[in-house]
Amino acid sequence: MNDPLPTLPPRAPAGHKGTFGRVAVVGGCCAGPVRMIGAPALAALGALRAGAGLVRLVAPAPILNDAIGLCPSATGLALPTLPDGVIHLPDAVPIFDAALHGADAVIIGPGMGEFPAVAALTLRAIQHTECPVVIDADALNALAATPDLFRDFRARAVLTPHPGEYRRLATALRIHADPTNTATRPTAAELLAQRLGCIVVLKGAGSIVSDGHTTWRCDHANPCLATAGTGDVLAGVLAGLLAAHGRSGTPRLFDLVRLAVEAHARAARAWADAHHTESGMVAVELAELIPPALESLRR
Repeated sequence: MNDPLPTLPPRAPAGHKGTFGRVAVVGGCCAGPVRMIGAPALAALGALRAGAGLVRLVAPAPILNDAIGLCPSATGLALPTLPDGVIHLPDAVPIFDAALHGADAVIIGPGMGEFPAVAALTLRAIQHTECPVVIDADALNALAATPDLFRDFRARAVLTPHPGEYRRLATALRIHADPTNTATRPTAAELLAQRLGCIVVLKGAGSIVSDGHTTWRCDHANPCLATAGTGDVLAGVLAGLLAAHGRSGTPRLFDLVRLAVEAHARAARAWADAHHTESGMVAVELAELIPPALESLRR
């Protein structure tokens, strides 16, 4: 199951921002009293730390400036909202479509909440075929609530469920597998990947990556990752590598996903070793350690 990891290609010395890809991060929520601003900003930061040349935050208009303030290297694209903060779908769709068509990798889901507009945008994302799409967090929950979702699945997608999100998807797809048992986690990831024709990152201690044919387990397990925001950073690292290297076809998509998961885990291990503790890390600190973790995978 655990084939050796490939090496990550070197950066092109004469490269520029366009060379290393454009990532669109669709996320955030300001509906009613709810504010979720940090999740898309952390995903954007993860993508930049993974080497993406350009990152655009696509977020509800009332919180977009705040999200950019948390990740000032990103640019922004505002999704129109109703007075209560819910995304106004008719006006948001053309903006959303333009953001996807201009990207080399897309993340959808961090901090979006559970609303009909989120489900509609997620459905458009899984039909997008121009670039890889990382489906994370609330977008996964939207998929789980979509009848016959497999019929609309066309994207080169990477799904990143934790066990709870996996169970909701598995119930919707009539998959019977335990995502928490060490012995059955590989099979659980394989079944979901086969059902949707995607790559699955089943998160948890010893994360599993499967494309339905080949399955790999990350041998690192670190409890310092059990804190808010680390999954958002992982979504960003995934998209950053897919944007920077996905167009070349080397390494292949499955291997880029494995490298992202490995780098994320190595960064957490580096933090724990440096601080002599297994708790207390915050997601921003994890993102700061992604570049050296990736560099260790280039050699």
